[in-house]
Amino acid sequence: MVADTPVKIGRPYQVRGVTYTPADDAHYDETGLASWYGPQGQHGTTANGERFDGRRVGAAHKTLPLPSYVEVTALASGRRILVRVNDRGPFVAGRIIDLSYGAAELLGIARAGTARVRVRRVYPSESDRRLLRSGRPALALPSVSNPLAQALPPGYPPPNTPEQRIDQNP
Repeated sequence: MVADTPVKIGRPYQVRGVTYTPADDAHYDETGLASWYGPQGQHGTTANGERFDGRRVGAAHKTLPLPSYVEVTALASGRRILVRVNDRGPFVAGRIIDLSYGAAELLGIARAGTARVRVRRVYPSESDRRLLRSGRPALALPSVSNPLAQALPPGYPPPNTPEQRIDQNP
């Protein structure tokens, strides 16, 4: 099973002439377009070096720490899932998150290919983190992100989530 440490923030990087600056945004909450990738089997490794399997539950984000956790809500249906972000992307204008095919299936957007979503950073229980690290769906959905994290300055690790950060490109 993969680990949640070390957490990689990384230096700014460029893709197709666009510069992205990774940051540890404890209050990340954005609405936009989601897409999915990896409909079949193995497709190499993720940006943080883990084996990618599109059938598992996971996601790619341009700037959040690797790994981190987000709640993704399909705006049309209200369906929500938790995913572990362990890759970089999507690098298509207007898209805010790339879900693995397995995550897109759970969210009910795989057939459409893209969907309007809300993506919110959350701090799930260790049991849900364990499931997500193994690529399986989480059992619970938090109703709100960790309330203690709301009072912390940006970049400060949330309570009860020990994380070792290293500054290197993913």
